[in-house]
Amino acid sequence: MSFAVRPAGLADVPEIQSIYAHHVLHGTGSFEELPPSVEEMADHFGRVFARGWVWLVAADATGVLGYAYFAQLRDRSAYRFTLEDSVYMRPDAQGRGIGRELLQQLINAAAQHGFKQMVAVIGDAENQASVRLHYGLGFHKAGHLHAVGWKFGRWLDVIYMQKELC
Repeated sequence: MSFAVRPAGLADVPEIQSIYAHHVLHGTGSFEELPPSVEEMADHFGRVFARGWVWLVAADATGVLGYAYFAQLRDRSAYRFTLEDSVYMRPDAQGRGIGRELLQQLINAAAQHGFKQMVAVIGDAENQASVRLHYGLGFHKAGHLHAVGWKFGRWLDVIYMQKELC
């Protein structure tokens, strides 16, 4: 099945929220325990958009299959050239190369915008799909935090991965 990657729009937010809510409620890639509402997700989308950062969706005839965006790693001005990426897929769209295409286009956009580094903060070190995705696009492991998140009755590690963009 084919899909297209395009800039996300406000009309995509309900489907984006649904995808993220699934991961919050059933996965350990996000350390949130309660999913944000559609309104909260729209506010987040608006903040990303207002800063001129990139938010992409992959979609087909069934709707949004996944999304990816970047935001500044931390709010302090010295971090203004360093981004954190976020990539989430609809459960039935995983394993089809869509996440890879989203992340590749996100990396390309970040480099075109003159950013220097992209960092992946991978919640749950056991999330091998995310680790493989990032390794496959040239990220390297930059750090490992042990037992920093508590979700679903267990301690979770976080892996930091990094890619130089220019």
